[in-house]
Amino acid sequence: MSTIYVVSGSATAPTAMASYDAALAAANIHNYNLVAVSSVIPADATVETVGSAPDLGPAGNRLTVVEARATTGETGTVSAGLGWTTGDGPGLFYEASGTDPETVESAVREGLDAGRGLREWSFDDEAVAVTTADADGEGYTTALTVAAYGQSEPIL
Repeated sequence: MSTIYVVSGSATAPTAMASYDAALAAANIHNYNLVAVSSVIPADATVETVGSAPDLGPAGNRLTVVEARATTGETGTVSAGLGWTTGDGPGLFYEASGTDPETVESAVREGLDAGRGLREWSFDDEAVAVTTADADGEGYTTALTVAAYGQSEPIL
């Protein structure tokens, strides 16, 4: 059985891309080439919230992820939420972002409800992780919550 790690990070830097990279570093997934997938959790996977990722392989490898991300260059709050629902078979991830953490969490839960309604799978558990960062308007601030699908793989 494989583990999907839910990690989070936030950071402020002089550019939007630099703040994103720094938030990835805070989650310890900054040295991988991220490949985004939509939302399905394989039936044999477990989901574990860990804050920052363990070593998932050599730098430069491909890492499959579902990512919630919010970036701002203004004063205020950014929130990135990721939720998941699992059962005996496959499961689902849903993500949302915005400026209010409660609204983001609500949007994630509504998405999970809608996704369950589209499938004839059994779902027993649900969880949501929201990462929030306060931006002071000095540069750019990024908040992210990412589900990293197990170990990285060589890209070449």
